[in-house]
Amino acid sequence: MRWTAYLLFASGAMALAIASMIPASGQANKSSAPVYLTQMPSGYRDWRMISLAHEEGSLHSFAAVLGNDAAITAYRAGKLPFPDGTIIAALHYSHSPSEENNKVFGQAQSFTPGAPTNIQFMIKDSKKYAATGGWGYGHFSTDGKPGSEAVLSTCAPCHAKASRDSVFTRYAP
Repeated sequence: MRWTAYLLFASGAMALAIASMIPASGQANKSSAPVYLTQMPSGYRDWRMISLAHEEGSLHSFAAVLGNDAAITAYRAGKLPFPDGTIIAALHYSHSPSEENNKVFGQAQSFTPGAPTNIQFMIKDSKKYAATGGWGYGHFSTDGKPGSEAVLSTCAPCHAKASRDSVFTRYAP
């Protein structure tokens, strides 16, 4: 009887220990990667153009949207969801009128990128960034410093509203 009680107690303790090591469904464990990038991917300035973006309102900016080879291949093939390894960069600039061009045109109609404002990244890794739809996000100032967690915490909820695997930008061939 004693031996049976001991075995039941030991089995229960072992089951409890194993269950406590398994993360709750949908929850990241402590070894999961943060969803925010702390370093810019190297070589991004050599990537190909996906599209250009113009945002008005308080942003009042232009952006060159670039992609690595995986991004370009997926865009050209119309492949969704984007495959792991896809990286998209958005190089943002202020929006400035071009007095030089406007003189030539005879009216105010020309705008050019002004000073750079920030660089943003999306990196697809469905396992590493499972908590944010498979995407990791980065926001960097022009001197290369990563954005604050407050700024970055808005990325995934906003991008989740995009109808194309959390990506707003369409390919401009």
